[in-house]
Amino acid sequence: MAIITRQQDPQLQPQPSLLPFKYSHRVLLKTLLDRPDGGRGFAGQRVVVGGWVKTSKEVKKPVPPPAPAASVPHEERFIDREKKGDKDISCVEMLQSRIPLIRSIWEVFGGGGYGRSHAPSRKRIESAPPKPATPPPPQLSTAYLLITDGSCVASLQVVVESSVAQLSNLLPTGTCILVEGQIERPATEGKHVIELKADKVLHIGTVDVDKYPLSKKRVPLEMLRDFPQFRPRTTTVATVMRIRNALSFATHSFFNGQGFLDVHLPIITTTDCEGFGKLFQVAGLEQKADKQKLSTIHETDGVSLDIVKAAAKEKSNIVETLKRTESNREALAAAVQDLRKTNELVSQLEAIEKKNLKSLSSKDEVVDASRDLFLTVSGRLHLESYACALGNVYSFGPRFQADKTDSAKHASEMWMVEVEMAFSQLRDAMNCASDYFNHLIMYVLETCHEDMKFIAKRIDNACFTRLQQTASGFPEMLSYNEVIDILRKVEDKKFETNFKSGVALTAEHLSYLVDTIYKKPVMIYDYPKEAKPFYCRLNDNGRTVAAFDLVVPKVGTIISGSQNEERINIINSRINELVLPREKYEWYLDLHRNGTAKNSGFTLRFDLMVLFITGLTNVRDVIPFPRSYGKANN
Repeated sequence: MAIITRQQDPQLQPQPSLLPFKYSHRVLLKTLLDRPDGGRGFAGQRVVVGGWVKTSKEVKKPVPPPAPAASVPHEERFIDREKKGDKDISCVEMLQSRIPLIRSIWEVFGGGGYGRSHAPSRKRIESAPPKPATPPPPQLSTAYLLITDGSCVASLQVVVESSVAQLSNLLPTGTCILVEGQIERPATEGKHVIELKADKVLHIGTVDVDKYPLSKKRVPLEMLRDFPQFRPRTTTVATVMRIRNALSFATHSFFNGQGFLDVHLPIITTTDCEGFGKLFQVAGLEQKADKQKLSTIHETDGVSLDIVKAAAKEKSNIVETLKRTESNREALAAAVQDLRKTNELVSQLEAIEKKNLKSLSSKDEVVDASRDLFLTVSGRLHLESYACALGNVYSFGPRFQADKTDSAKHASEMWMVEVEMAFSQLRDAMNCASDYFNHLIMYVLETCHEDMKFIAKRIDNACFTRLQQTASGFPEMLSYNEVIDILRKVEDKKFETNFKSGVALTAEHLSYLVDTIYKKPVMIYDYPKEAKPFYCRLNDNGRTVAAFDLVVPKVGTIISGSQNEERINIINSRINELVLPREKYEWYLDLHRNGTAKNSGFTLRFDLMVLFITGLTNVRDVIPFPRSYGKANN
């Protein structure tokens, strides 16, 4: 007889045990559903699961017809009366009840006079008292709830009977539930491999249906931005956040594996790292009061000097127009008179402003610019000081830029990964950036397969091919001058910005280069010194600096890096050349006076990396709580 082993017959395999989450004693849906068998092996086990209702339906069960009233046979009624000792029972009636044949003959012949004489008694025997009406049974129903807990793309179907809970509280989209029950296979094979038959409802978090913004239908991403507190409950945003989490983990694992140290950098600083960035200013209550004093200089009795000047200019234009037409002398005279009065008001306000400034200056109340604090645009200068002591360091955190541009690739607060390496040069930084970039892609493809399948289904059907080709290949290496020459030769595209030496390449230039010409990432190096920060190392030609950008299709510049200038005299000259406030960079200059080293580094725009992986088009859709100019309402 052949022996069947456990390996040959899956039914002989021991069922896996479901371990609940350590800190809430519920089973995560990822543990249950993210398996090759879809969770079939867990059938028959009892679990506690929690989540939020995505969709629901209620199926009412048919009401059974009322049971017919039970008819009491004649014999039973008679026997019952006999037991009760009814003295009106005659011998004929007794014979009729006990012997059916005699009863039939008696009825054929009319029953005789004896029967007629006892008609009232016969009527009393045959009539049964009416039974009380029974209320109809309550209609039962079953709720089928599709819930998600955010741990994976898949959802679990939960079946709840109306005898277990009030179903009207469970059905609305967004309801939070915690239930206990048994995992079963559905009666009919279909979309769901398993379902949970709930016999206990442990928690219900109801929703206000009239105000809750999510529904069974798909809500556009731009609409979801107005409800950041609810949008992670959607499958798309939850998927993006899991991919973002994977990229964050991959960042730390890559640099820790290469011997880098994680350094936490300040968010508030007095230094503009880029030298020409737009900064958010941080003002305390005292500084706000001082600035309020200065703002009142420009207003007198609620009248703004700037507004009055603008009005005077507009009225001057009206006067000039009326002079040219000469069609209405009275209107011209009135306009001239109005302009004269407005100019007089301007003169009065300017005199008051001059007087107030003089008064504030004499009282030493002018705001001290040295107290100004800003939100960090980049932390590479601070990171360099630790590289000069610890060797190879990196930092991961938010950076801020007060740019009012409403761009799909920009937000006021964006997360950056910044890297600095001691004793390294430009080529070292470029190689490290390329390795790190490819590591992020491969990590997501290997660990977020189900999430990427959803991305391929809903957002970018070519995401797997695109990312695999990117990670397996090498970016095109081009110098800045080579890029300019290539773009100048383009004939089928007219660029809005003309090419001239020393200007930064625009998003239009870069998009055409990577999306149309090469259709792959391009690494551009040796930029003109005017296009890069002051700390980038000056090349021997004196015109370009050792800086690079990694540009990717659909997104643009995703990594920027450089070899930093270690020569103190050139740093000094660059600060003077760009007219930067020297006192704010004195600490950085001091670093290079004492034990400096050649070093290089780069910055990866983390939010744009998430955008590149997912194939989305607006960076606000990959940031948990996006901040842009005029939009930070929570």
